[in-house]
Amino acid sequence: MSKERKRIKIGEFIVEKILFLFAVISILTTAAIVVSLLGESISFFREISIVEFFTSTVWTPLMEPQNFGVIPLLVGTMIIAIGASLVAIPIGLGTSIYLSEYAPKKVRKILKPILEILAGIPSIVYGFFALTYITPLIKELFPSTEVFNAASACIAVGIMIIPMVSSLSEDAMMAVPNSIRNGAYALGSTKLEVATKIVVPGASSGIIASFVLAISRAIGETMIVAIAAGANPQLTFNPLKSIQTMTAFIVNISKGDVSHGSIEFKTLYAVGTTLFVITFLLNILAKSVIKKNVEVA
Repeated sequence: MSKERKRIKIGEFIVEKILFLFAVISILTTAAIVVSLLGESISFFREISIVEFFTSTVWTPLMEPQNFGVIPLLVGTMIIAIGASLVAIPIGLGTSIYLSEYAPKKVRKILKPILEILAGIPSIVYGFFALTYITPLIKELFPSTEVFNAASACIAVGIMIIPMVSSLSEDAMMAVPNSIRNGAYALGSTKLEVATKIVVPGASSGIIASFVLAISRAIGETMIVAIAAGANPQLTFNPLKSIQTMTAFIVNISKGDVSHGSIEFKTLYAVGTTLFVITFLLNILAKSVIKKNVEVA
C-alpha cells in the first residue's frame, strides 16, 4: 500500500471517529437533560399527586393556599401555539407558493432575504413590539382587551415563525422536479392548479415538517409571551385576557425568588418535563405523518 493511500485511510479514520464523538456528545447531552428533568420531577410528584397536577384547574404554587394544577399553563401554551399557527401557516405557505411558483428570480432573490430577516430579530424585540403596537391596535377594535393579553402574543409569535414556514416550505417546493410541472402545463393546467394540485402535494413532507417546527417553536417561545401575554395563570379561552404559559412560568421561577430544593423550585422541573413530553410527542406525530405522506407519494 502506498504512503498516499495510507495517509488517506488514516485521515478517513480520524474523521470518522471525530464525527462519532460528535454524535455521542449529542446523545449524552440529550440524556443528561432528560435525567436532570426527571430527577427533580420524580421528587416533585412524590409530594404532589400527579392526578392533581394534570386535573386541577388552579395554579398557585407561589401563593397560599398552594395549588398545583397545570391545566391553566397548558391551556395558555396551547392558545399561543394555535393562535400563532393561524397567523404563520397561511401567510407562510402562501408566501412560499408565491416565491416558488410565481415570483421572478430577481424578485425571489430580494424578497427571500428580506423575509428571513424576521427570523434574526430577537424575540424580546417582538415582545415589546406586541406590547407597544399590537396591543393598542387590538384595544381599538376590542376595548375590553387587557394590557397583557394572549392575542397580541399570538400575533407576534406568528410573525416571528413566518420565515420558518415560508423558507422550509419553499425549499421543499423547489425540490419538486420541473419535469412534473412541465407535464402538468402540457396537459393544460393553470399555474394555480400546478401549485396547489402538483407542487404542494409533492412537497407535502417538507411542508408538514415546516409546520411542526413552527408549532414547536411557538410552544417553546418564552420572551414574547412573558412580555406580551402577562403572568396570570388563569384558565380562560378568551384571547383578550392575560394568561401564562409554561415557558413564562419557568422564567418567573428561574429568577431566583424561591429557595433551591423547595416544592416551589421543583415545579420548574415538573413543568419543564411536561413541556418536553409535549414537544417530543409532537415530533413523533410529525414523523409518522411525514412517513405516511412519503409512502403515499
